[in-house]
Amino acid sequence: MSTHRDTHRVTERGTVLRTVGSRERRSHLTAPRVPTVGIDIGGTKVMAGVVDADGSILEKIRAETPDKSKSPKVVEDTIVELVLDLSDRHDVHAVGIGAAGWVDADRSRVLFAPHLAWRNEPLRDSLQARLAVPVMVDNDANTAAWAEWRFGAGRGEDHLVMITLGTGIGGAILEDGRVKRGKYGVAGEFGHMQVVPGGHRCPCGNRGCWEQYSSGNALVREARELAAADSPVAYNIIERVKGNVPDITGPLITELAREGDAMCVELFQDIGQWLGVGLAGLAAALDPSCFVIGGGVSAADDLLIGPARDAFRRNLTGRGYRPEARIAKAELGPEAGMVGAADLARLVARRFRRANRRRVERYERYERYAQALRAGGARTRSTTEEPGA
Repeated sequence: MSTHRDTHRVTERGTVLRTVGSRERRSHLTAPRVPTVGIDIGGTKVMAGVVDADGSILEKIRAETPDKSKSPKVVEDTIVELVLDLSDRHDVHAVGIGAAGWVDADRSRVLFAPHLAWRNEPLRDSLQARLAVPVMVDNDANTAAWAEWRFGAGRGEDHLVMITLGTGIGGAILEDGRVKRGKYGVAGEFGHMQVVPGGHRCPCGNRGCWEQYSSGNALVREARELAAADSPVAYNIIERVKGNVPDITGPLITELAREGDAMCVELFQDIGQWLGVGLAGLAAALDPSCFVIGGGVSAADDLLIGPARDAFRRNLTGRGYRPEARIAKAELGPEAGMVGAADLARLVARRFRRANRRRVERYERYERYAQALRAGGARTRSTTEEPGA
């Protein structure tokens, strides 16, 4: 994708995007029912879509994520290009960003992104200046959880925890319709809770993190170890990849498990059991009414969720004497982060409209005051000049 459109076009489109029309404003949060753009930034792709107030995707486009060795501006340029492309065909009122990384509590800076060269990057202000519309930045797990609460598996829940199982484990907490981000904005990093002291080394630097036992990486690592050891239980998957162990992937393991391959089914049981153990720990700490399980690994459905539910019940503190949280698979799939980012941006658009309205009201009051002063001054001059006429 080209990233060298000139500044004139960005300014021109920004002027168009700045216009926020008068629209009906009815929703559970009184947000304006206007189309917004949601953007999900991952390690390999940037996905952008126009989303309406009901969570429906009107159009979706994507681009490859620029290599992490490149400057942050390269990623920013890609985002701007995608938004401007969509704004050619849609009346865009705000932009929401779901980033795989730590976002500060003000939702303005990306403190750290493992797959991109963002370190304390002022992403919101940079994009807002170029696009001239309100911009919201949040962690991608937070935006996915919001989407599932608004439109998916978490509808109607007042205390929800979402777990995203992909390469690692991400998470988010919603209580009473609000995302709980913590003091510094980095709540929900459940994947780095220690579950096995001295266990597998994690890329975060610690050992025994939960995501080393219940994630896509854990699933693939175990399968590859069995295949590399030429284990008899791995013969089927070895044959499938023609002996090339690095070709073993999560989707392949899922496919074979669905076909009934004993080793792959067992691997999902192991991953699911560790998932249940972690969920029981979170239930002890947070006591949610519902866990929503999303991310690529959740595509295995009951191969994963079934063992997780069993392990959750076995490890739950006070089991048998307390209500159990519901465990549900996410419904919105890989678009959840994008949909949630767009919907959260709609709330920013509401504040933007209110601020604009207050500015207009102040200006109008000032104009009335100035007119009154001018009128008063004219009457005073008229009275002063009358005796000399």
